[in-house]
Amino acid sequence: MKAIRRFTVRPVLPGPLAPLHDLAGNLRWSWHPATRDLFAAVDPGRWAACGQDPVKLLGDVPAARLAELAADTGFLTRLREAADELRAYLHGERWFQRCDGEPPAAVAYFSPEFGITAALPQYSGGLGILAGDHLKAASDLGVPIVGVGLLYRHGYFRQSLSRDGWQQEAYPVDDPDELPLSPLREADGTPARVTLALPGGRTLRARIWQARVGRVPLLLLDSDVEENDGPAREVTDRLYGGGSEHRLLQEMLLGIGGVRAVRAYCRITGHPAPEVFHSNEGHAGFLGVERIAGHVAAGLDFDAALEAVRAGTVFTTHTPVPAGIDRFGRALVAAHFGKDAELPDLDVERILALGAETYPGGDPHVFNMAVMGLRLAQRANGVSALHGRVSRAMFAGLWPGFDADEVPITSVTNGVHAPTWVAPEVLRLGADGAAAPGDPARFDGVTDQELWRLRRELRGRLVDEVRERLDDSWRRRGAGAAERSWIDGALDPDVLTIGFARRVPSYKRLTLMLRDPERLTRLLLDAERPVQIVVAGKAHPADDGGKRLIQELVRFTDDPRVRHRVVFLPDYGMGMARTLYPGCDVWLNNPVRPLEACGTSGMKAALNGCLNLSVPDGWWDEWYEPDFGWAIPPADGTGTDEDRRDELEAAALYDLLERRVTPLFYERGPDGRPDRWLAMVRATLTRLGPKVLADRMVRAYVERLYAPAARSARALTPEAARRLAAWKERVRAAWPRVAVTYVGAPSGTALGSTLDLHVTVELGELTPDDVEVQAVAGRVDAEDTLARPTTVRLAPAGGPDGAGRWSYAGPLALDRTGPYGYTVRVLPHHPLLASPAETGLVAVPAQAAGEGGGVLLR
Repeated sequence: MKAIRRFTVRPVLPGPLAPLHDLAGNLRWSWHPATRDLFAAVDPGRWAACGQDPVKLLGDVPAARLAELAADTGFLTRLREAADELRAYLHGERWFQRCDGEPPAAVAYFSPEFGITAALPQYSGGLGILAGDHLKAASDLGVPIVGVGLLYRHGYFRQSLSRDGWQQEAYPVDDPDELPLSPLREADGTPARVTLALPGGRTLRARIWQARVGRVPLLLLDSDVEENDGPAREVTDRLYGGGSEHRLLQEMLLGIGGVRAVRAYCRITGHPAPEVFHSNEGHAGFLGVERIAGHVAAGLDFDAALEAVRAGTVFTTHTPVPAGIDRFGRALVAAHFGKDAELPDLDVERILALGAETYPGGDPHVFNMAVMGLRLAQRANGVSALHGRVSRAMFAGLWPGFDADEVPITSVTNGVHAPTWVAPEVLRLGADGAAAPGDPARFDGVTDQELWRLRRELRGRLVDEVRERLDDSWRRRGAGAAERSWIDGALDPDVLTIGFARRVPSYKRLTLMLRDPERLTRLLLDAERPVQIVVAGKAHPADDGGKRLIQELVRFTDDPRVRHRVVFLPDYGMGMARTLYPGCDVWLNNPVRPLEACGTSGMKAALNGCLNLSVPDGWWDEWYEPDFGWAIPPADGTGTDEDRRDELEAAALYDLLERRVTPLFYERGPDGRPDRWLAMVRATLTRLGPKVLADRMVRAYVERLYAPAARSARALTPEAARRLAAWKERVRAAWPRVAVTYVGAPSGTALGSTLDLHVTVELGELTPDDVEVQAVAGRVDAEDTLARPTTVRLAPAGGPDGAGRWSYAGPLALDRTGPYGYTVRVLPHHPLLASPAETGLVAVPAQAAGEGGGVLLR
């Protein structure tokens, strides 16, 4: 029989054990080893059985055991020390509090998913894990961030395999009362709510749950409330589930409802109101529209409100291909805004214009969430240096007239939260543990003998867990005990172990390793230098192509010849990852370059001394050195088709494994250790490890994006926003009459000499205060394209003349030899612009501009 209703009975802890509630209620336990050890001491067996979840543990411990602990002075001393340490962590001064200047009072960070811990399963992959690491690092640094997301009743799916290797999905219900959450309540004790108006007079209501991520509050919106009708209750049913309208409602709730939730939280708790709003991908883009509506309600017109919103908004894109961006039908979006739906005081056409694909090749019938995100944010970034370049090229159409390199999208390379991802065994390695995880000083006194012993210990722990998971997977696939007997010999703690685990879209090429199955088989079964591979990953439930890739791999791993050397583990998640990353010797990553925006799994592996073997994409393109691992040479030339590319890159992968990776691992010195391999492990830990930290990433966000955005937001007072909007309107109207009419061709081409430039421009109704006239100079290629140009600001030298023309002049130093060229351009200029390209307006010389619009010096 099944229960018709479910609820949670909370434990009543004896008085001396009351601090356990606070420790369990703050997710800092998920990355704080001493607190985790304390909970393990409550009941080691139950701690393991409940998946190391303190909330479930406390609900399952017998009263007799609690009474025993309440009288245990040793345990109570540890409990008191842990509670005192948490209190100091939450309220002490940290890096952010020591920052110079006036950093933002608070930052609101919006993401559709957050991977904090397996005990709060609200994530599907890299985007959510990154968001979780962002919050945790912000907490450690003392950055006043408020996280905003959705609470999915089914989270992401649990994965298993059918007998023939086809992915199966299950959606267990996550009861908020059984999660480390608490409801946000008004002063009178009633649950805090946000509401959105839906077409047809319907209403979408959501309660606000809060998780405590160290010092950071995380607000999660839940539409499964009794006041909603059936479809509205299901808006937050599944992560990335449903059709277009379902996804649109999720993103409206995240963006619009999220801003309203932040306002409620600040009103109820007294938390400082955010000065900066950060949208982690385009899913939360409607947050800007809601903020515009707030400014309009306070008396600004739409254009001035847009300027005020843009000043304090940061947008991070994670998508290197247009197909990965959420796009909705224009008519669908229009139906959900306006007089009969949400934000009735805003002109629907103005909202639709924010997401319009107005560039060449754009679709006039769709609403593009990333385009809206870029238009609503004065500052935007990609997530690695390469991804920044890809993003500037992909979105260049929004800034016509500018080279892709000048598109105002910068990059902050992702990082990972070391306390979460560094194995306890690695943390214990070294002197006294005083150095922080990821600090190279931790390994100063570590000998090669200790390092090699650690690597074998971690590999052995992975082998044990793989056998347990493999046995469970085969049992679920219908295999009896006799058919599973081989699993006791699966993998070997002394064999070179390669890991590959991630989502399974086609571009990540799960099955590239199977391109030549016989060659792979020889690698796996080599008598002297064998290799073993652990693979995991989930395909989106609607992605049959991804499921076929998994099935193809599983069928290979089922082959009795190789199944003890290569395994596929279903239901990849944070719990599995914490053993997989440390236990592997090599982390494999072979995406199609440059489709991996960053890819942080290899970073987590590196923090544990695992070497990377990867296509130079994302972060690996930026930080690869031969001391840290190996780069698979990409075959991404324009003349190479997909099949040929995969063939070439698979061959390069096999070559690296056969000729460089396995020989190095099995090359033993006089003491029986692979000395050259261990030198690479040490270099990875001490030189690469510090680069991949989330602390570095969050500091960069604060210094390069959050602090400037906060300054801009403060400068954009209502009156300043009105003036800036009026200035932009005047400049756009006058710009068709702005022109470069003459560019002189001065003589003198010797290295070290200076050219005196003289140009004439027409400004129409504008004045020199409205513009900046620049010379753009540098070496040129065979087609006279400027490479890595520098800009020189030219100064007014006279005018206006009778025809309204202005003269500009300035020196241009010739600091490079070889083919050299320059051109001249006019840009709008205003002290409140974050970038010269912000308005998308530029005037350049016509072909017949005097003695040469762009001059080439050879």
